[in-house]
Amino acid sequence: MSPLFNLGYDFLALLGIACAYFAVCWLIARKLDNWSIVDVAWSYGFALVGLQMLYLHTTVMPLGGQGLLMALATIGWSLRLGTHLAVRVLGHLEQEDGRYVRMRAEAGDGMPGRMAYFYFVQAVALALLCLPLLSSSPQGAAGPVGLIHWCGLGVVIAAMLIEGWADAQLAAFKKDPANQGKVCERGLWSWSRHPNYFGEWLVWVGFLLMSYNSTYRGIPGLACVAIMYYLLNHVTGVPLTEQQLLRSKGSAYADTQRRVSAFWPWPPRR
Repeated sequence: MSPLFNLGYDFLALLGIACAYFAVCWLIARKLDNWSIVDVAWSYGFALVGLQMLYLHTTVMPLGGQGLLMALATIGWSLRLGTHLAVRVLGHLEQEDGRYVRMRAEAGDGMPGRMAYFYFVQAVALALLCLPLLSSSPQGAAGPVGLIHWCGLGVVIAAMLIEGWADAQLAAFKKDPANQGKVCERGLWSWSRHPNYFGEWLVWVGFLLMSYNSTYRGIPGLACVAIMYYLLNHVTGVPLTEQQLLRSKGSAYADTQRRVSAFWPWPPRR
């Protein structure tokens, strides 16, 4: 069988598993009456796929150095992001994220059906964004780790540091009662309105480099860089967050929009 056929088969198998996984998450979310858990489920989903790859490596077929490194990097990133969201979401189940509160207001009694579709989209996105991981070890025979893969790992680590730093700065800002109703423009947040989203996108740039091999030439990874950029900037990331912030912060956030770059880090306008 051709490598492309194998990749397609692996993708469809993963998509089926992801749909079952998110169906269970949908049932749990409806029982808890808090749809925000999808963010936690999505983030941890990559670690589950990476762990499955490691299991196959030890029981069925060798991953090769590149595939093993890619699996470990995916698990590390997924656990960091998932744990960060789990602390925020699961620690306050009585409070639903503002994005889903707005969806409830729009959907009314149709919210469960709307979220069933939304959770299905998350399953598709998870399967698609796992393509760099799936393609990093074609037929279980990826080559040794090369310079491009180490550079990719460096980008992933830098991206995770950006995400962690941005999250810590925002948490410290919100903790100060004097900042109630204000917009965070400190540190990374003075250069980008969404430095955490920029860091998350940068992770996939690193995964693109880490997944490169002579079989796929990094094409699945490049597609995922484009998909993640589109999702963050036009679907679930920046647009929904900006709408929520405009409702909660009003003219203060509108002023921030005028001066601070939305996604790409850039010196603020005065």
